[in-house]
Amino acid sequence: MPVLPSAPPGGPTDAARPPAAGWPAVVAVTLGLFAIVTTEILPIGLLTSIGADFTVSDGAAGLAMAVPGLLAAVSAPLVTVATAGADRRLVLHALALLLTVANVVAAVAPGLPLLLVSRMLVGLTIGGFWSVGSGLAERLVPPQAAGRATAVIFSAVPLGSVLGVPAGTLVGDLAGWRTAFAALAVLAAGVLAALLATVPPLPPLLATRPAVLGEVLRRPGTRAAAFLTFLVVLAHFGTYTYVTPFLERVTGLDDGAVTAFLLAYGAAGVLGTFLGGPRAARHPRYVFGAAAGLLAAATLLLPVLGGGPAGALVLLAAWGVAYGAVPAASQALFVRAAPDAPEAASVLFTAAFQATFSLGAFAGGGVLDRTSPSALMALGGCVAAVAALTALVAARRRPG
Repeated sequence: MPVLPSAPPGGPTDAARPPAAGWPAVVAVTLGLFAIVTTEILPIGLLTSIGADFTVSDGAAGLAMAVPGLLAAVSAPLVTVATAGADRRLVLHALALLLTVANVVAAVAPGLPLLLVSRMLVGLTIGGFWSVGSGLAERLVPPQAAGRATAVIFSAVPLGSVLGVPAGTLVGDLAGWRTAFAALAVLAAGVLAALLATVPPLPPLLATRPAVLGEVLRRPGTRAAAFLTFLVVLAHFGTYTYVTPFLERVTGLDDGAVTAFLLAYGAAGVLGTFLGGPRAARHPRYVFGAAAGLLAAATLLLPVLGGGPAGALVLLAAWGVAYGAVPAASQALFVRAAPDAPEAASVLFTAAFQATFSLGAFAGGGVLDRTSPSALMALGGCVAAVAALTALVAARRRPG
């Protein structure tokens, strides 16, 4: 999953800021993140099709969601440290090429094992591209435009849900899930071309070393942020990864309606991002607790009210609003714990988020195969409720 960038103390110097880069480079990086977000979560909309093609259960097909998160959690610190002295432009080029190859492999995979290999490559790309690319906006445009450029780059996160996943799901419904991954390969190749054409040399300004990551990880505030992130991300991805089986089996929707409902969820996520994001910087614990509470309510009520389209749509939209605020609030907690090492805080946030993403998708698949979509939603809601209570208790003890 993505992180919000934090500038190093003092920010880049004027000499380090490429004067000729500008907005085309910002758009290229944004397209790269859009392609990554879409590639990572597209299997949510294609889960049953992938499972049917490979004659495996929905839980087994859910490994296509679990594997990238696990690899991203590992690659976020490893890529950041390993490329500490490399030109960031070249790193982005290599990762865009890797994403293209990964989607080609997915499109031609004859079975689940090779599909999972392709998803491992996606995981490496996620961890590396987010860790390297998340702080580049302020190096590509003048200082007065850095805030707008950052907003543009991170609009890729909700847009991946709003446009990328529904569009990919629609392509999969019309032409097969393999065609959807082939289209993503074309998009990734276009991203590589755009990066080659627009992004100037970007020598590293600061280097995040293992000792810095270790020191930040030992701080109590970092561990508390990691625990809260673990709970809510486990609840979310343990359930949302399998929302398509719920909508098909319990709500009774066809493929076209599922696509429309996922679009509604994504649109609500955009709203949640803009509602929660600015407030999270000032009151991350309260925003985190409120978002987790709303997520808990939506998932707990789905088995009760989600048997009909109207109830499912309302609850899915509420879920989208809730989760839209989570990444900003979680990242803000990490940054508060390490204001002197913002890049290290962002790397640890990425690792914690993606590791739990993977665990949630894996655990949710095991629960689904042994119980039912409704039981899975209820269990996820209970975990989210624990996250909400923990965050709100922490906020009362230490306002913020």
